Amino acid sequence: MIEEGFKSMDYFMAIEMGLYFIVVGYYFLLFSYFLLMRFRTSKKLYWLFFSILFLCLAAGRAFFIGYYFFVPELNASNAVIAQRLMLYFRLATFFSWMGIACAMGVLGILLFPPDIEKKKNDKTVDIKLILRIALIGIPIMIGILVLTLPDEFLMDPQIVEDYDLNIKLETVKIFGRSYPVGRFILNFILTPIFIAVIPFLFVYLAFKTYGVLRKSYALNALGFFLYYMGRLSQGIFEIAGWPNLGSTVPALLIICSLLIIVIANNYEQLR
Repeated sequence: MIEEGFKSMDYFMAIEMGLYFIVVGYYFLLFSYFLLMRFRTSKKLYWLFFSILFLCLAAGRAFFIGYYFFVPELNASNAVIAQRLMLYFRLATFFSWMGIACAMGVLGILLFPPDIEKKKNDKTVDIKLILRIALIGIPIMIGILVLTLPDEFLMDPQIVEDYDLNIKLETVKIFGRSYPVGRFILNFILTPIFIAVIPFLFVYLAFKTYGVLRKSYALNALGFFLYYMGRLSQGIFEIAGWPNLGSTVPALLIICSLLIIVIANNYEQLR
């Protein structure tokens, strides 16, 4: 125990919490930078999506900090703590998917750029616009679904055990451990499907461009790759039962990825 009064926090959890506070601080700095320095001067939708992406990630991570570190320390009944844990988890996951929706907005602009030659009075169906809306709309619907799914599909079995809850969870076995089926689908199926394409898209754009723009795309690819490796490694370490590595490696990967993304987007404003 760190000091008398903490029920569940240990030394490595304290380190992890401190690292994620740094991550949230970087998120807010990136949100302010891309909104005030890039979108305000260029008025390009690309930078608006980019800025809101980091605001959503900051909100999601703040709720995850509450979920992992603060709610378990509440002086309340087991049922109240469990309810609060699930509320924080749902909100954290919701905002994370809102961030993915913004990332899909960036992706849609890069894949389906607006047709600047189209006349204002042209009423033909804009397929590119429909595809961009679909890319953004699907993650939003998944985020809303997370808010409505029953606890049986999302609750960590450790919560049921620690707080002596009478809930029959829907789980799958991974490496001999039970994992909530809802979280499994979200973290290991849906999230990789939506986010894996982003680093590869930046790699593709790097090969198609030259000069500082190529460096910008390449560093963005590296930054987003490290970011999602950090996100995925947290679940992997949790399943593998390596809490000490899980307390440090994911957060450090995310911090490194954010620094690389900042460097990448200081090369040149995307035109």
